[in-house]
Parts: sequence; C-alpha cells; structure tokens
Amino acid sequence: MNLSMKNIFFIIDNWYKRDKDINLKKNNEIIIVLGPTASGKTNLAVQIASNLNGEIISADSRQIYKGLDIGTGKDLEEYQLDNKTINYHLIDILNPKENYSVYSFQRDFINSYKKITNKNKKTILCGGTGLYIESLLLDYDLSNSPPPNTNLRSELSKKSMQELKSYLNDINNSVIKNPKTDTKNRIIRNIEICLSNKKSSPALKEIPLNNYKIIGLNPGRDMIRKKITDRLIKRLEHGMILEVENLLKSGVGHDRLFYFGLEYRYISEYIIGNLTYDELVKNLNTAIHRFAKKQMTFFRRMEKRNIKINWIKNNNLNEIKDFL
Repeated sequence: MNLSMKNIFFIIDNWYKRDKDINLKKNNEIIIVLGPTASGKTNLAVQIASNLNGEIISADSRQIYKGLDIGTGKDLEEYQLDNKTINYHLIDILNPKENYSVYSFQRDFINSYKKITNKNKKTILCGGTGLYIESLLLDYDLSNSPPPNTNLRSELSKKSMQELKSYLNDINNSVIKNPKTDTKNRIIRNIEICLSNKKSSPALKEIPLNNYKIIGLNPGRDMIRKKITDRLIKRLEHGMILEVENLLKSGVGHDRLFYFGLEYRYISEYIIGNLTYDELVKNLNTAIHRFAKKQMTFFRRMEKRNIKINWIKNNNLNEIKDFL
C-alpha cells in the first residue's frame, strides 16, 4: 500500500509549494541516524546505505562548509565500504564566509531527497544537528522568516540582555506570540523578525510516523567521553591547527571562526595568543563534552514531542537489520 506524505513542500522561487507527485512508499521510507558527536553515526549510516542501496544526506550544520574538514569530522574516507562509494549530499556545498539557515537546510534536503528517490534509492539522513532533523519531522514553516541582518546583529550584540528585552517588548506588536528570551541570540533574532514586519509562522505539522524510522546511536557517557578525548588528540596531530590557519589565510576572520564554535573558536583563541596549547586542549575537550551533553538533551526533547527514537549502543548493522 502506498503511503502518501502530506505536507511535504518543495521550494520553488523561495516558496513552498505542494508536490502531489511524491509518494513515500514503504521501500522509500527515510532512515534517520542521529546521536551525539563521536558516537559513530557516519559509519553506521554508510553500512545502512550500502545494505539498502541508499545515499546519505548530511544533517550537520558545519560540514556544509568547504575547508572545515578535520574540525567537523567529515572523514570522507568513511563513505567507502567494500569497494563501494556511498554518495553523500550537503557536504562541502558552501563557502565558509556565507550564511546558512534551517530554512536553507529544508530547501536543500528536499532537493537532495528528490534526486535520490528519482534514482529509486533509499534516503538516509545522518547527523547530530538536532534542529535540522526536527525541522523536517515537525515541518517547521520558515518560508516567511527574514534572512539574517549582519549589521543589525552587530549593533544589537553590544546591548545588554535587559536592554534587548525592553526593546523587543516595545516593537513586538503581536508579531511573535510568547517570544523566547532566554539567550541573547534568541532575543536578537526575535527583534530581527519584528523589524521585518513579517509574522513568524513555525506551525508544526507532523509527518506520519510510518514515513521514517529513527536510529539513535548512544554508546554511553563514559564511552563518548573517551572517544571525544581520543579523537581530539588525533585531530590535533593530523593538522587541525593548520586547517584553521589556512582558513584565516583564505580570508575567514577570527569572528567567523568564533561563530563556527568549538574547534574553530578555541584554536582561533590559541592562534591569537589567548590560550596556551595545554589550555587549548583542556578547554576544547571540556567544551566538546558539554556539546555532546547538549545534543542528547535536544534529542530527549524531540522524544517528548512524540518523535520516536530507537536507541542502540553500537554502530553494528546486525543490531538493527530486523528493524530496517
């Protein structure tokens, strides 16, 4: 029996339009592999793609950028398995000076999904950027959201939290209902939306649960911590600092590196002279551990929103063959 996916929108001329010709048949269900950093997601996704004649769409907010290779863990050699190359999408698609948003990801995902299904192949979505994945499963409608305003953000970032909250209250004439104001970035984004005089419309329309399956990879806290530390040392030995130096030489500024966070932020601090090498390793290692914890918190929140995640501990295909 065919299972139609309602509320899939294809972006044409920057607007969503319904495409009635796309059906998600049982053999075209999307397989999603998610988990915290260093859990082994890519390896598992490649095994699944090889087994099911599929291609992988990346759901990683930094792997889209060219030149951010070692720090983001692209590990493109992992897409080779048993003398077979697994095609991947949404990796190395953007200059690091360019901006990218959740809306951009939705658009690019749909385009990649169409290409894969037109070849009668399975789509495997793999990554740790929970917001990207959730935006598809709950179908965030971001078509009316204004683009980032760099100059405005620069000016607003100089203001205190209280000043920003007060300003938002003054200009928010029911444009945003119950705006979140727990972080400075969220307040600034809400101000952006209000000033654009466009309503934010994050209406969530859930895709039927039988149109996708989610595999969550979580080896456990102790194993993740060990893998993060071991991986960090290996990446530093394999030229991660040189990678950041090359980005700087190409015209990517320190402020942009700070925006990319984690490896790029801390190595930038080291190059500037704000950190010793030992401080770099210690502080970055701690930051990545915290990041992994935040990822798991987000995934648990997804589960509270009725998104079913099937958790496993090892990236072994045999553990999930019956599930697939």
